[in-house]
Amino acid sequence: MKLGLITSICEGMTFEEVVDFASENGLECLEVACWLREGAKRRYAGVSHIDVAQLTEEKAEEIREYCRKKGVEISSLAYYPNTMERDEEKRKYYINHIYRLMDASALLGVNMITTFIGRDPRLSVRENLELVKKIWPPIIRYGEEKNVRIAIENCPMLFTEDEWPGGQNLMTTPANWRKIFEILDSPNLGINYDPSHFVWQQIDYIRPIYEFRDKIFHIHYKDIKVYRDKLADVGIMATPLEYMSPKISGLGDVDWGRYVSALTDIGYQGCSCIEVEDKSFEGSIEEAKKAILLSRNYLRNFVI
Repeated sequence: MKLGLITSICEGMTFEEVVDFASENGLECLEVACWLREGAKRRYAGVSHIDVAQLTEEKAEEIREYCRKKGVEISSLAYYPNTMERDEEKRKYYINHIYRLMDASALLGVNMITTFIGRDPRLSVRENLELVKKIWPPIIRYGEEKNVRIAIENCPMLFTEDEWPGGQNLMTTPANWRKIFEILDSPNLGINYDPSHFVWQQIDYIRPIYEFRDKIFHIHYKDIKVYRDKLADVGIMATPLEYMSPKISGLGDVDWGRYVSALTDIGYQGCSCIEVEDKSFEGSIEEAKKAILLSRNYLRNFVI
């Protein structure tokens, strides 16, 4: 299992600077943020370390060579929009960039992208599954043609009032995974597994590892802390950030020993990336680097 980071926390650094940082600090892979800058409003959106729209074969070879020289692998190209956005113009805009991401991932020889399935938050699960049938088959077919795997993170994107009540990503529970994998029956569709999102949803984050072992394409290391006193005050119907907060690995409620043990049980040998969304480390790029190194130091107890 390779240990690395998702580069969205490294805003302001060039791609080469991020590769250098990873190489100098014993990190083996990068999930490279490739966002569209226009219209990006939420935290960590809008960060782009590879311009996939302008990528040429010559530039791709430069990137591959730089990574080879530094001993750092690109695990995936990352872009996390709401591809089932109600506004059809926005939806088309987001999906077009997904196609660019797949083109670039194939050109770079990475052959994986990480993203969301999306959701219309005002519609039920059943209604959103109908949207999946409409929107996603052409995307999946394109991935198959390009030999690019699509790993969907299980983040509900339901944290604040503007995402209420359903959130912006449907693929957030094992029950929904089964339904979507039945609709989109493809070896190119899988999971970018983040245990922290299951903690605050009160879902067992260990058991699905065994059931979906063949669908786990990529791994995130992000922790979550549920404040029980706040939860007791506002209840589970509150917006989640009223009672929980993302933390760096080891400072929250995930049992990382059990988690990595389960991954070794299934023989997972892919990339696993530190994701930092801890507000305690957002003051500067130096704080962000510190968060990455603290996470690395902790996770090296389990991932060597």
